[in-house]
Amino acid sequence: MKPIRKLAFVVNEEKPGARELSRTLMSLARRSGIRLKFTARFPLATGYLSGFDACCVIGGDGTLLGVAREASRAQVPIIGVNRGSLGFLTTFSADEARAHFSELLAGAYQVDHRSMLDCSTGPGQHDLALNDVLIKDANSSRLVRLEVQADGELVTEYTCDGLIFSTPTGSTAYNLSAGGPLIHPGADVVAMTPICPHTLSNRSIIFRRGIKLRVYNRSEDASLLVAMDGQRNLKVCVDSPIRISVSRHTLPLAQRLDYSHFAVVRTKLKWSGGVSDSPRTR
Repeated sequence: MKPIRKLAFVVNEEKPGARELSRTLMSLARRSGIRLKFTARFPLATGYLSGFDACCVIGGDGTLLGVAREASRAQVPIIGVNRGSLGFLTTFSADEARAHFSELLAGAYQVDHRSMLDCSTGPGQHDLALNDVLIKDANSSRLVRLEVQADGELVTEYTCDGLIFSTPTGSTAYNLSAGGPLIHPGADVVAMTPICPHTLSNRSIIFRRGIKLRVYNRSEDASLLVAMDGQRNLKVCVDSPIRISVSRHTLPLAQRLDYSHFAVVRTKLKWSGGVSDSPRTR
């Protein structure tokens, strides 16, 4: 990839060691003559990344989610350095960042373009999500009735605690906790996973890219909450369906040249059991 000459830093200073790490990485960047920009505030304002080659996010996955919308619109790759817990999105450890930052700035990285969801709940109510769109009751945890249509065709009606619409990137987040599938980030699909549905058949549905999904509130006296990436809420207009589709925007995510999605998942989810443990090898 091309060398990075203009680099923005977004640092979650509430994360232990984040401020000190940012000073170290910014010092390395200055030695290479790179123009820098710094903020500890996120989500980012519109236009903040305009004209920059990359954005280094130091914090957890939540910090990166607060930068994703603006980075996708500006098509500025995010370098995610983990100072949080899991770190599915912030895949560089602090030690990796210190050891390889100069090489990365010189162009030793690859860019992975992650799909995003476009959601509209009525006039003037529109947003993007990198992980997921959550639909649930706005005031309590009671059951809601939600009708789902795909390209104008009825899919089904759920009585449930809510629905999660997930990107492949977000499949390891709320979707996974609700029993949804793991999806490779290169898959061009959307997963719909019901939360505690009032039925004995609880299965996710995988939709192709290009599908136009609509969700209607069929509850008699419930108002809905639509949460984007667990951080931002959209107001649901009365009698207006919730529209969800794959966005034309993608998030460019900078990764090491030897990045392996399955290695990250094995590590973060603590998969265990090797070939020698299989009954077939005994």
